[in-house]
Amino acid sequence: MSRFWSQIVHDLTPYVPGEQPRLADLVKLNTNECPVGPSPLVLQAIRDATTDALRLYPDPTATALRQAIAACHQVRPEQVFVGNGSDEVLAHVFVALFRHEAPLLFPDITYSFYPVWCRLHGIGFETVPLDADMRIRIEAYARPAGAIILANPNAPTGIALSRAEIAALLDAHPDQPVVIDEAYVDFGAETAIPLVASHPNLLVVHTLSKSRALAGLRVAYAIGDAALIEALTRVKDSFNSYPLDRLAQQGAIAALSDEAWFRQTRSLVMENRAYLRQGLERLGFAVLPSCANFVFARHPMEEGARLAAALRERAVLVRHFASPRIADYLRISIGTRAQMDRLLSALSEILGRA
Repeated sequence: MSRFWSQIVHDLTPYVPGEQPRLADLVKLNTNECPVGPSPLVLQAIRDATTDALRLYPDPTATALRQAIAACHQVRPEQVFVGNGSDEVLAHVFVALFRHEAPLLFPDITYSFYPVWCRLHGIGFETVPLDADMRIRIEAYARPAGAIILANPNAPTGIALSRAEIAALLDAHPDQPVVIDEAYVDFGAETAIPLVASHPNLLVVHTLSKSRALAGLRVAYAIGDAALIEALTRVKDSFNSYPLDRLAQQGAIAALSDEAWFRQTRSLVMENRAYLRQGLERLGFAVLPSCANFVFARHPMEEGARLAAALRERAVLVRHFASPRIADYLRISIGTRAQMDRLLSALSEILGRA
């Protein structure tokens, strides 16, 4: 605390990111990073962009990158907004689209940055409980709303809605902005992007951090009606006109161009997810059906906090949330097969099944 802080800083409870420790021989499964590196085309593009041109500002509109994204998703460049990671894109969304008299709606168990942004920007919100199976029920959103945001697949559960369910939500709320946060969509869920053409209130947010292995480059984008994109651009240009540097723009373009690498990496993650689920179930865990690059699991006889601490003692890091309803769950990122074996071996030892 400081007497120089503003009242808003005094009142904030900031988002807590996943731990980034420096432990020897660490198996890091707590932040949903890709288990393999980015496409070689990305590394070459970044090397090629490391020239004297770095003395110049980057393109503030990221024209070439937006054109590449538009081509990838069969939309127009004016329907694409880019930013420094999906957290920045979403932060702009909260300012540009969510200040209404009626509350913003999102699930009670979801990405924990959503309530932080609401409190930062003075946005009223209500949480809508997941059902007993930890699923989002679209019919539960049949209530007054200024806007709606859903992570799909949801985080930290990993459970996905179908495109038809999202279409039903959009049809029920034609006059409210609906944002679908698709950070994990590439690992088995249906994207809502095809619905943009028929729903001017829909905005879909993607990141290159997960399925394109570019968490360290910080590139994300939103796709929606041009009017929604203009709103985000106006906020961006009132905050930081140059959110993506030259290296990030060139690396992202290269990542989008390597479809073969993308498909191979995605398949590896999905295969290892199935392998991990089977291994956890053999140890007695209940595992939610995941369409993400992580699983959400609990053991009926063990506390989640104890398991997470015991794993950390063995240099295996997973994510634990000390929140109601999910305190006994562990969110486990999908790693390499060797990392999955190391995790399962550690859990077997902890559970006394070695």
